[in-house]
Amino acid sequence: MPINLPNFITIGRILLVPITVWLIISGEFSWAFAAFVAAGISDGVDGYIARRFNQRSELGAYLDPIADKALLVSIYVSLGFLKFLPAWLVILVVTRDVLIVGAVILAWVVGKPMVVAPSMASKVNTVGQIILAGVVLGLLGLEVSMEELLFTGYAFVAILTFGSGALYMRDWLLHMANGKQE
Repeated sequence: MPINLPNFITIGRILLVPITVWLIISGEFSWAFAAFVAAGISDGVDGYIARRFNQRSELGAYLDPIADKALLVSIYVSLGFLKFLPAWLVILVVTRDVLIVGAVILAWVVGKPMVVAPSMASKVNTVGQIILAGVVLGLLGLEVSMEELLFTGYAFVAILTFGSGALYMRDWLLHMANGKQE
């Protein structure tokens, strides 16, 4: 069986997670930012290769969002632990993801599996979270402080995270009540 290049790239992105966390907690923010950018580029490259060369796979469909969430959640938790992100925002971001995963698992356990596909709200939320993480890492790497910009970013990401989480929970409740998703 030939190696699936997009899956190989995605696994590389997963392996960047502990490296990025280590760079953050070591105070190597420029390198952490570089690893974050490399992960972002690899996400685009693996998706392009999978689509362009018809190398989509079931494994890749699971690995790609795991890689994305592992990196984002790890960065948020690390930056929150070091007090470069407010604890309330880290808790909100992590809680949303835990609730969604828990809801999907619960639906599966009770025999009402859901089709899991990211909504437009979820995609916008993810982009917002990525931008904020990148801005924070970039500012730390450059040793620049822009509190007003960051405060606006915190508020924007909080609204997106809460809103997209609420939409997922609404869809889950509808699905559990009558088996329908919107």
